[in-house]
Amino acid sequence: MTTTADVLDEVSKDNTNRRYEAWVQRTSWPLLGAALIFLVAYALPILEQDLWPWVRAACRVVVWGTWLLFAADYIVRFALVPRKWMFVRRHWFDLLFIVLPVLRPLALLRLVTVLLVIDRHAGARLRSRVGLYIAGGTVLLVLAAALAVFDVERGAPGANITSFGDAVWWACTTITTVGYGDVYPVTVLGRAIAIGLMVGGVALLGVVTASFASWFVEVVSRPAKQAGLGHNEIDQLKSEIEILRRLLHDQGAAAQSTPPAANQAPGH
Repeated sequence: MTTTADVLDEVSKDNTNRRYEAWVQRTSWPLLGAALIFLVAYALPILEQDLWPWVRAACRVVVWGTWLLFAADYIVRFALVPRKWMFVRRHWFDLLFIVLPVLRPLALLRLVTVLLVIDRHAGARLRSRVGLYIAGGTVLLVLAAALAVFDVERGAPGANITSFGDAVWWACTTITTVGYGDVYPVTVLGRAIAIGLMVGGVALLGVVTASFASWFVEVVSRPAKQAGLGHNEIDQLKSEIEILRRLLHDQGAAAQSTPPAANQAPGH
C-alpha cells in the first residue's frame, strides 16, 4: 500500500534528480573550458624551464584553482544525488584525482566525460561520434600521463625518462600494453602515474569494446527486423484473402438458396 510518505519521497527524489541534471547541464561547458585551461597551465612550466616567475606562479594558481573547481563540482553533485554510495561507485575516478593531487593531470579525462554529458540525449548520433570521443580521450590520457611522468622523473637519480619525447613514447607503449621496457619510471610518483595510465587505458578499451559490440548487435539484428516486418505483411495479406474468400463463399451460398422467380402468367 502506497502511503503519503512514499509519495512525498518519490517527489523529493524526482526534484533531486532534476536539480542534479540542471547542475550538470549548467556546468558542462564551464568545466570543459576549465580542463583546457588546466592543460595549458600544467604543461607550460614542465615544457618550458625558463618561464618568468610571475608566469610560473600564475600557472600554479590556475592548476590549483581548476583542481578546486573540480572538487567543488564533485561535492555539489554528491550532495544532490539521493543514493550517495552508488554515486561514489560510478564516479570513483573523479574522487581519485581529487583526493590524490599527483593524479591531477588525469582530470583532463573530464573533457571526454563532459562531451558525453553534452550529447547524452543524441541517441544514434552519439554512437556515431563515440570513435571521435575515444580518440580524443586517448590522446588526452597519453599527453597528461607523459607530462606528469616527465615532471617527476627527469630529475630523479637513475631516471631514464629524461625528455618529453621519452615520456610520450613510454605513455604510448604503456597504454597499448606493449611495454618494451626500454624506458620506465623509477620513482614512486612515476609508478603511481603509470598505474593511473594503465587503469585509464583499460577503461578506454572497455568503452571501445562495448561500443563495437552495440554496433555489431544492431547491424546483425537489422536484417532480422526487416525479415520480421515482411512476415507480418504476408500474414496480413493472408488474413485479408481469407476474409474475401469467406465473403465470396457466403454470397454464393446465399444465391443458391434463393428460389427462382415465378415466370408463369396468372390463371395457369
